[in-house]
Amino acid sequence: MEFLYDPLSPDYMNAEQARAERDRTFHQCADCRLCVKYCYSFKTLFNAIDDGEFAEHVEDLPGSVHKQVVDECFQCKLCYINCPYTPDQGQEWKIDFPGLMLRTLAIQAKDGQVEKGARLLARTDLQGKVATSMAPVVNATNKVGIVRSVMEKATGISKERMLPIFTKERFSKWFAKRTRSLLTKPNAARGAVALFPTCLVEYQNPGVGHALVGVYERNGIACDLPDGEVCCGMPWLDAGDTKKFREHAEKNVKALLAYVRAGKDVVVPQPTCAFTLRSEYPEFLGTPEAREVAEHTYDAAEYLVAQHKESPLDTSFDGETYENIFWQQACHYQAQHVGPKSAEMMRLTGAKVEIVDRCSAIDGTWGLRKENVAMAKKIAKPLMERVEKSKADLIAGDCNLSNTAIKEATGKEPIHPLQVMARAYGLEEGTGK
Repeated sequence: MEFLYDPLSPDYMNAEQARAERDRTFHQCADCRLCVKYCYSFKTLFNAIDDGEFAEHVEDLPGSVHKQVVDECFQCKLCYINCPYTPDQGQEWKIDFPGLMLRTLAIQAKDGQVEKGARLLARTDLQGKVATSMAPVVNATNKVGIVRSVMEKATGISKERMLPIFTKERFSKWFAKRTRSLLTKPNAARGAVALFPTCLVEYQNPGVGHALVGVYERNGIACDLPDGEVCCGMPWLDAGDTKKFREHAEKNVKALLAYVRAGKDVVVPQPTCAFTLRSEYPEFLGTPEAREVAEHTYDAAEYLVAQHKESPLDTSFDGETYENIFWQQACHYQAQHVGPKSAEMMRLTGAKVEIVDRCSAIDGTWGLRKENVAMAKKIAKPLMERVEKSKADLIAGDCNLSNTAIKEATGKEPIHPLQVMARAYGLEEGTGK
């Protein structure tokens, strides 16, 4: 049997082969069970097997169980970290559970088995452009019960969930005005980077982008914002639409490649988008260009910490600092295997940083959808309890959606680690200066 995880394979959409691979994988997972603590996909699978009827014949599990396992996988990628079979030890041992779930979701989408609301929500750039053009109205109406009820029916987003706030001025517009004022300045001492700000920074939390630019420039790193960037495309993968995902990936690779070849690395302030550029683009495009961009893409804190090791960053902090910081290490941050770089960065300010690697169970829109809310809140409960009990001066997190979930559950509002640095430098909030 071929073990088909390659999305470029002509057999990728073959439902029979995908089923056979799920049977093989489910056998291996049932014998191992190291991932039972991560998500309900594994609990559902193991409970179905342990009922007795399928204990010796996992391949006879009904399709309904397979679909439930797929639906409950929210692509946190944490099983990559824990799985002893993921390394290439020979094909008979190789397992890529999230990849297999994505493949099955794509097949389900082709057969019309994915909610239409998922495709609507994947149009993040369209939503963001419309919402920011009338941000005060959108933000106000998003809090109105009857509006949220209509939205729930149309998109599947639960009316119980707190939604991120849209900004009046998009990050790119702010940056365009700012770059015009910087044209006469000499090149930065450490060189320059290309920014991939992400939809969450572009449309909802540009303050993270302001902080990134301010902190980087404070340390002699010039910032460029390439034209032609779009959403990383991950929401399309969540909707099972690999074609749309590739379209987004191709646009971003094209936009970033010239900067990479000019010697500029790409920095990303949101972990899901960084993971997508680094891991999913090479897989789904399979081109040398995608691999080249991926090899030069960094999490924003990861890049700064690397710079600090080569030549110390500015540690003359004359702004607001914190003695104790609680930092949630988001799932897609962990999945990049870079280590807790945001924590290392914040410790430069003199803070003691508590690292908590519990999941918020959001994953784009998965944890926001009505059918998943109850499950998502159960998964996120340990994190929220830790936040509520924390006596730290500040809660920090890299993922804007996860931060919103924390605020919803606890009333405490986290900020991005780059904003922690910006405050420590005394940079004006919302300006990067």
